[in-house]
Amino acid sequence: MIGIKGVGMTMLAQYFSAKGFVVIGSDIDEKFMTDEILVKLGIKVFEKFSKNNIPCDIDLIIYSTAYNIENNEEVASALASKIKTLTYAQALAEIFNQKYGIAIVGSHGKTTVTAWLGYVLWHAKLDPNVMVGAKVPQFNGSTLVGKSNYLIIEADEYQNKLKYFQPKAVILNNIDYDHPDFFSTKKDYENVFKEFIKKIPDIGVDCGSESAMTVNKGFLVANYDDLTIRKITKVNCKCKIITYGIKKEADYVAYDIEVKDGAQYFKVKKRLPRCLDYKAPRNDKFDELGDFSIQLFGQHNISNALAVIVASIELGIELKQIKKFLGEFQGTTRRLQILGEFQGAIIIDDYAHHPTEIVASLDALRQKYGNKKIIVIFHPHTFTRTKVLLNDFAKSFNIADEVIVLDIYGSAREKHGGVSSEDLVNKLRITNYKLRIKQEIKYIPTLDKCETYLRSQIKKDDVIVLMGAGDVFKIGENLVKK
Repeated sequence: MIGIKGVGMTMLAQYFSAKGFVVIGSDIDEKFMTDEILVKLGIKVFEKFSKNNIPCDIDLIIYSTAYNIENNEEVASALASKIKTLTYAQALAEIFNQKYGIAIVGSHGKTTVTAWLGYVLWHAKLDPNVMVGAKVPQFNGSTLVGKSNYLIIEADEYQNKLKYFQPKAVILNNIDYDHPDFFSTKKDYENVFKEFIKKIPDIGVDCGSESAMTVNKGFLVANYDDLTIRKITKVNCKCKIITYGIKKEADYVAYDIEVKDGAQYFKVKKRLPRCLDYKAPRNDKFDELGDFSIQLFGQHNISNALAVIVASIELGIELKQIKKFLGEFQGTTRRLQILGEFQGAIIIDDYAHHPTEIVASLDALRQKYGNKKIIVIFHPHTFTRTKVLLNDFAKSFNIADEVIVLDIYGSAREKHGGVSSEDLVNKLRITNYKLRIKQEIKYIPTLDKCETYLRSQIKKDDVIVLMGAGDVFKIGENLVKK
């Protein structure tokens, strides 16, 4: 596995290892959050790329698309050999397409919903296979390997990896323009999801059936709070569609949301069954499903929980079990994860790297920590995203008391390009002046300098948020250790 330390590659490595395959891999010698999982699995990792890493007696080579024949000699050697060689997405699809594949897709929330649904199904004894693009503490890794035909995956739209997958069921969280380095327009981005949901199997007309799903039935769980999803689903999807939201139009609606005793509480009502022939009149009568509670904060996690509730009901799990296991779930790494404390300050790691995600995470933190000082250390991820969404980024940190911007974290595909972190800092200052927002804003280029600054400035009860898809979490790890 070339590029084995990537979260998706590690997820797949754990699955293969659990199935009894011998797995080896290679990557750079930089520390990744996946290192711990790979060590625990006993997987040998070469921490330098070399064509000599590839044994001649292996059956399959899988490589991350961060690498290609131009920038990686192992990939070049693999593709020139007679050994079967697949990209990460192609390998995952070969497994997924042989099972009752449930794909979690959308711009935001995929990791949380995948892990959450997997947790509920696992404890409800459905014995699913689950692959998550992050470490899940309650899984002791990123993968669960069960004996059933169910496979739940976090399916990534980047580079149109979705074209390889043939889903039986899909949860579509949201559609919010991203990955401008690959999708040049919003329309291009939306089309990937349109084409994907077209592939869900058609179940025909089913008047009022509430029976559990079988392997011959397909369904789409769609977030109807998202205007783009509202627009594309009925036109592009012929399967059963079940909608959810925090609005009255959906089939499942969350309401009476409140925060107390360190948790979120809400009620759910369900629209009574109607004929799945969408020319039939809509039923506007609802059935009350009662009270739910979750440990995760933020309205976005109410939405994530609804997606899990709907899919679990559709898969035949009893409501009592859903409520119990939904409330037990503790989240994944890098999603508002508390790393520990430093000098009485709370240190939090968060993967948010898109303006919409930043707003959602900061709303959740303000909900949880009230008027405490929130300091955000933001590590912009990729030059193209920073450049295209610069104005949106400048409006996304309003809730924070202080914002520190690090140098942009590029990628193996993108080392530079037309924008800098200083551009973002200047845009933030201009935006704050126009909106009359008082906020400290600093540009600190490196992780080391930022850590030094924080050590001298952090005060008791501050909330320090390390935010971004790069390696900004290392600052938090160092602070908590020392």
